[in-house]
Amino acid sequence: METNSKALIKLAEEYLHFCTARKNLDTKTIKSYSIDLKQYAVFLSDYSLDWNDKKSIEKFIELMHSNFKPKSVKRKIASLKAFFHFLEIEEIIDINPFHKIQIKYKEPFLLPKTIPLKTIEKIMSYAYSEYNKQTTYYAHKTALRNVLILELLFATGMRISELCSLTTGQINFNDYIIKIYGKGSKERLIQICNQNVQNLLDKYRKEFDFELKNYNYFFINRLCNRLSEQSVRNMINTYSKNAGIYIHITPHMFRHSFATLLLEEDVDIRYIQQMLGHSSITTTQIYTHTSINKQKNILSAKHPRNKLEIGI
Repeated sequence: METNSKALIKLAEEYLHFCTARKNLDTKTIKSYSIDLKQYAVFLSDYSLDWNDKKSIEKFIELMHSNFKPKSVKRKIASLKAFFHFLEIEEIIDINPFHKIQIKYKEPFLLPKTIPLKTIEKIMSYAYSEYNKQTTYYAHKTALRNVLILELLFATGMRISELCSLTTGQINFNDYIIKIYGKGSKERLIQICNQNVQNLLDKYRKEFDFELKNYNYFFINRLCNRLSEQSVRNMINTYSKNAGIYIHITPHMFRHSFATLLLEEDVDIRYIQQMLGHSSITTTQIYTHTSINKQKNILSAKHPRNKLEIGI
């Protein structure tokens, strides 16, 4: 069945090219599709099964359920289903086996993990103390970068991938508005309204003037390459541990905290939905557009960062 698996891989390559060239999908989406389809090809080779057989797909789904969490299984099935839909539309196959497959899975409902405001204050206080005590040029700039990363994660609720992909051109330093490119190529604007965060942005811009003029990304590492998501996670883990915080904190928890704390301040969920770049915070509500002026008023009056008396 090696030939059978190779046939699938060749068709998968055609499909991925279609997704890139015709559908203009995000590189991360293409990577996920590629991983899922290769996994199916390996499965076929291991079990000597036909790639377009209904029973083969059903057995693959059963195996996925035994090895992965429901959310991952859902994505893998969706990848495979989209692939077979492409083959059907392009008339590469006469019958789509998914038309005769019943798929049922139940995702567990998990509350988003948030960070208590006092804990956020603690980790930020540590970050500022690190910044203030540095004496060498490189350590000083690194600490400044780290403080700004923490502040922007909390001030904007942006995803870690959005933060690491941020370019200088996306930031309006006159009005302190950041243009964020989110999932599905959606754009959104987020206002930085806290005076201390504005001052921090100005200070970063001044001290990283050379880097910002000569390199594309806003946050870079010592090699002047794009700062990776893992580097940010490692920094947060280190700062949390050194600040005496014994819960595991991730960048995404700042995003959940941003939304939850604003909701607790009675901010209308429609505005929060836009600030997060979600079609819906519950995945069931309709995406709602709000004005940047309304968002500015909300964040100026309601953002919990205003309660923290720390800064440079």
